[in-house]
Formats: sequence, structure tokens, C-alpha cells
Amino acid sequence: MLVFPNAKINIGLNIIDKLPTGYHRIESCFYPVPLTDALEVIETDVFSFTSSGIAIPGNETDNLCLQAYQLVKADYSIPPVSIHLHKNIPIGAGLGGGSADGAFMIKLLNQKFKLGMPEDEQERLAAKLGSDCPFFIRNKPVFVEGTGNVFSKIYLSLTGYYLVLVMPNIHVSTKEAYVAINPKKPTINLKQELENTSISNFQKAIKNDFEIPVFNQHPELGKIKNQLVKQGAIYASMSGSGASVYGIFDTTPIFNWDYPFDIFQL
Repeated sequence: MLVFPNAKINIGLNIIDKLPTGYHRIESCFYPVPLTDALEVIETDVFSFTSSGIAIPGNETDNLCLQAYQLVKADYSIPPVSIHLHKNIPIGAGLGGGSADGAFMIKLLNQKFKLGMPEDEQERLAAKLGSDCPFFIRNKPVFVEGTGNVFSKIYLSLTGYYLVLVMPNIHVSTKEAYVAINPKKPTINLKQELENTSISNFQKAIKNDFEIPVFNQHPELGKIKNQLVKQGAIYASMSGSGASVYGIFDTTPIFNWDYPFDIFQL
């Protein structure tokens, strides 16, 4: 069985305060976008995992696809499988690619082996993989609060708009980005702005708090955002802590850039 785990972007990201646990309280909107990996699972006699595409750093056992398989196997009787992951979503880009892979693995196993897990149960397992993993179970726009683990419905649609997703070869450390953040209470109600404000007015009110420290460290990312606006984006932002930057356009954009980028109609 073959599935295509998709990325997400952050539309607005407020870092509100730092908790005694060391984590930060945030609010944001997660919005699914059609940049995808490919994940295939075949039933076999001996368990195996392979990958292709973008090189995945770290130990193989840390991969969320493997962890997701073990979580499901602990609760359900499933056979060994051969897993192949083709990695296309850039790693450490603020796009949630690894989280999507883990969540889609749970969904795939549930479907392939007819486990009958309701979405609530799939989300419970996905939460053990990471705070944003449950988002990819239902895979619909949500308003995000807490440490990135509390989701609620949001009435926001970008259907018909065009997304330019720029993915420069720049590594941004999320840990270092958080260290440089000065948490503060937002001056606007982000959810209300997203639901009630025209997308053409987003640029004035909706911010990503990571942009100031990250753009200071990597000025090229700020230049990319500004260029997207100059090219006609009605809203442009960094996603998460970067390094991906995106622009939303209401007409088909035309680009000739040296940076890696994709254009999608949402």
C-alpha cells in the first residue's frame, strides 16, 4: 500500500510564554499543503526499513515511521512489514514532514490491516510520536494552542489560491530559534483575525514571532519573503522556525529563481 504524507505550513505563529517545563506556549494555524513524501508498506516475513530521496540524518531507529509501527504493533496483532520512505519534504524546514510520515504510517497500518481504529485512537497514538503528529490524522486546517498539542477547528480556506513554497538550502536550529525568542502576549486575537479578516489583509496583522531572530541570523530568508511580496504575494511568511518561506497568491505566479521552490494550487 502506498500513501503520500503531506506537509503543512504555519499561518501566524505567536510565542506567548515559556512554561516551567522549558516548553513554550504557542498559538498558530496549521494548514495542509500538497508537498508530499511517499510511504509504501508491503507485508513480508522479515521487518525492514529503507529510504530514498533526501538523506535522513540520525539513527534509523529514531525514524517516526518505525516508531509508529512499534506503537501500533504494541496494541494490535500485525505482521512484519517492509517499509520504504521516499523523502521529498525538506527536513528541518518548518513543514512537519517527519510528523506527517509518522501519522500517515498509523493511518496506513490501520487501513491495510483493517484494524478499525477510530480517528481519536489514531490521534492518541500519534501524540506519542510528537506534539504536531495528531494534526496529520484528520489533515484539516486547525487552530493550535498549548505547546503545539491542542487543536480546535478553524474556519479558514485557501482553496483556489496559489502557494509558492521556497526551500533554500539553509539550516535553522529550532532550539536556537526558541532561545532567541522573547515570549509575549499577542496584541490581536489570532483565531478571529484568521477567520474574519480578508486574506489580502493578513500581511498587516498576522506575524510569525520566529522571523525576527531567524532573519537576523539568516538575512537571506528575509530577502526571500520580501521578494515574494514584491512579486505579488498577498501574504508571505516563514513557516514554523524555518527555513521554508511561502507566499500566497491570488493569480498564477511566474518565477525564475535560483532557490528551490514549488508552486501549488490549493
